[in-house]
Amino acid sequence: MLRLVIPCVLLATMAVPANASQGLDLDRATIPELQLRMDRGKLTAVELTGRYLARIRAVDDKLHSVILVDPTATEQARASDRRRRAGQLRGPLDGIPILLKDNVDTRGLQTTAGSRALLGTPPAKDAFQVQRLRAAGAVILGKANMSEWANFRSAKPTSGWSAVGGQTNNPYVLDRNPCGSSSGSGAAVAASLAQVAIGSETDGSVVCPAGMTGVVGHKPTLGLVSRTGVVPISAEQDTTGPMSRNVIDSAITLAVIQGRDPADAATKAIPRDHPRHYRLSKDSLKGARIGLWRLPVLGPDVDRVMTAAAASLRAQGAQVVEVEMPYQQRIAELEFPALLTEFHRDIDKYLATRDGPRDLAALIEYNRNDPLERTCFPGQELFEMALAAPGPTDPGYLAGRRELTDLAKRSIDETMARHRLDAIAAPTNPPAWKTNCATGDNDIIPSSTPAAVAGYPGVTVPAGFIGPLPVGISFMAGRWADGEVLSLAYAFEQATHARKAPKFLPTIG
Repeated sequence: MLRLVIPCVLLATMAVPANASQGLDLDRATIPELQLRMDRGKLTAVELTGRYLARIRAVDDKLHSVILVDPTATEQARASDRRRRAGQLRGPLDGIPILLKDNVDTRGLQTTAGSRALLGTPPAKDAFQVQRLRAAGAVILGKANMSEWANFRSAKPTSGWSAVGGQTNNPYVLDRNPCGSSSGSGAAVAASLAQVAIGSETDGSVVCPAGMTGVVGHKPTLGLVSRTGVVPISAEQDTTGPMSRNVIDSAITLAVIQGRDPADAATKAIPRDHPRHYRLSKDSLKGARIGLWRLPVLGPDVDRVMTAAAASLRAQGAQVVEVEMPYQQRIAELEFPALLTEFHRDIDKYLATRDGPRDLAALIEYNRNDPLERTCFPGQELFEMALAAPGPTDPGYLAGRRELTDLAKRSIDETMARHRLDAIAAPTNPPAWKTNCATGDNDIIPSSTPAAVAGYPGVTVPAGFIGPLPVGISFMAGRWADGEVLSLAYAFEQATHARKAPKFLPTIG
């Protein structure tokens, strides 16, 4: 049995292909492999950062996944190399280039949530998790484009579009959508423009773009990672999480960014015995009971991928039982009204920490007066509905949120207890649809909702393809079971090696 122990405090154009020099294939290299190369003097952090910066220059004109590059990235890498020579490395992320979604506050860098309303007023301080990344020696490479306001502005948004960053394209087929709202994070990682990216999720915004761009995405248990300094939708559901080309890199990154933050009350619930590092085993599927939630609404092609995935799970020694998740219709009815109230409350709190518009009403007024905010889709119906929504002390809102969270937790807990499961697996995404500002997104992406609303962990890993378009499989389980779902995803990844590098096809028939 191979067991990897990852301590949290250790450890297209082909002009610049991902495997360009020194036998280093960026598409396949893991963080431990990169650290080993640097330890042996075969690679420096400056060289690694330079490789990624060159990839961005060569490839990102096709993708629009990187909204800006940190001008200090090379100096950050140079400082990492000095620490290595002095024997003062800070851990496994030291010298590793990471992109941050453009809703994660980064000192001195524009942080806009994709909106021109926040341009010109960069945050005065780093988000809590960015502080942790810097303390671990990570190289902040830049900011990733995102669906503007995390897809919470228009009733019919187009994922991957923002007024600041334009339209992010799917690196597998460029006229297809990358999903959202962590669109640039997924596309950039898939195209080997960074080793890891940070995404954020209220419901689906890490796992869907990860699935559609053929990478790993982990949505942590609510409260495991601080939200301080992250542009919000809902404190009841928001979290950030790592996106990477392999499970190992996501596990390493999660171990660094997790932890208690006095400014985020949700982090106080982290158990004292919660792992400070994650153990990943190729054998974790052996003897595991996995509930397969097929979701036929995603279509027969996705179902065929899930049938093959189930066969792979069984081949690794898992027992696979078919399940249905209860309460989904009622959860769908309750979630949107709750998020409207929570967005108004939480965005006003966040904007009070920044220069620029001070509340939701000011954002609405800004959008009315800036035609560039309306170049893809004109509406801001969700902003307007949130402004008119009941307040956070309204009895109807409070009752609805209690019922919503309770039903989401029960949907997972009861299913796992009834079938004696170690985890529930489900298709992450349909094949990517064509990007079209006039029609907006295809919204049939239901598998993320139970874990998102319950605040439970979920991780997606590549499962297969429909033509050239990736499909992911998600593993979810109970509260604080982040290590368990990561290890199951790792075992599946190592058994299937389903991920393939993108080819930047312009279109398909």
